[in-house]
Amino acid sequence: MNTSPIFTPLRVGAWTLPHRVVMAPLTRNRAFGQTPTVAMATYYAQRAHPEHGASLIISEATPISPEAHGYADTPGLHNQEQIQAWKTVTDAVHRVGGRIVVQLWHVGRISHTSLQPQGQAPVAPSAVRAKAKTYVFVEQENGQRSGAFIDTSEPRALRLDELPGVVQAYRQAARHALEAGFDGVEVHGANGYLLDQFLRSSSNLRTDAYGGPIENRTRLLLDVMAAVVDEIGGDRVGVRLSPVTPANDAHDDQPQPLFEHAVRHLAPLGLAYVHIIEGQTGGARDHQQGPAPFDYAALRQAYRDAGGQGAWMVNNGYTMELAQQALAEGADLVAFGKAFIANPDLTRRLREGAPLNTPDRTTFYGGDERGYTDYPTLG
Repeated sequence: MNTSPIFTPLRVGAWTLPHRVVMAPLTRNRAFGQTPTVAMATYYAQRAHPEHGASLIISEATPISPEAHGYADTPGLHNQEQIQAWKTVTDAVHRVGGRIVVQLWHVGRISHTSLQPQGQAPVAPSAVRAKAKTYVFVEQENGQRSGAFIDTSEPRALRLDELPGVVQAYRQAARHALEAGFDGVEVHGANGYLLDQFLRSSSNLRTDAYGGPIENRTRLLLDVMAAVVDEIGGDRVGVRLSPVTPANDAHDDQPQPLFEHAVRHLAPLGLAYVHIIEGQTGGARDHQQGPAPFDYAALRQAYRDAGGQGAWMVNNGYTMELAQQALAEGADLVAFGKAFIANPDLTRRLREGAPLNTPDRTTFYGGDERGYTDYPTLG
């Protein structure tokens, strides 16, 4: 039996997890009509075995409202049909003994008018168009659909009187999550989406109480987190942050003070965990923004010094060796992404030193069960 710390149990908020291997959120664009499918229930259940798969599954990013969508065929959590469809997924996960939280998502300006209600402009902190692309399906002459990445649309700035409604949408989505059978929620505050857009000086040009100094730019994130915690309890809530990723045109010249301020003010909320993407999402772990390399140990210490007791989850390009090192240096959980796409039994493979299946990148986004539910497990 492998006795590495990565395979030891841990109390995380309301849950006792059997080990430290977490399945990261992975957008797969297979929720036709924005509603979860039977294939999705199979996919998540395959990866939910508490010993062979993930100790905790974080679902694919899930829009909290019709306006929160920015990619084709992503599953919402804002109407009863979606809630009931998600219940099929969570039931399947729980039947094999797994745990799953839903990642609550608002894309903000990373959207296209074709994905918005009545073709309206996407919303953002400021009317600054992202140098980024989003994913849509295009009708072909033969009547078939094919996926394509296209430029995002010009956004409009959210009015000050609209921001309470955004907070309320997150609160309602957290309530819907429990109705749908999720064990909790993760608020997506990373990767250049709406909450991250408010955090960063390059996308937030506001001059009101939600723009300008760090205290103002972190306000919406903290408002949302307080509302979600009030709704379902901090021990069932996590948050995802990405201090230096350039994903979706995200940039800030002073990420260290910005994110240290954010985690210090998240600390009193009693969160189950804080989920940190280190470096460039899906890319270089040493990516740098601002004048100096980002100090992740200092970020964690700022959270702990402010009283934060939640588990510290790390993410981005982790191997078994890197995971061992991170746990030795103070991390509590390690999230694996692409490895879980191709290896439903990833934890068993890591424990036994078995080779990993290689993910088929051509089937990452959209499509049928190929490259989704057909990866082999160990016999």
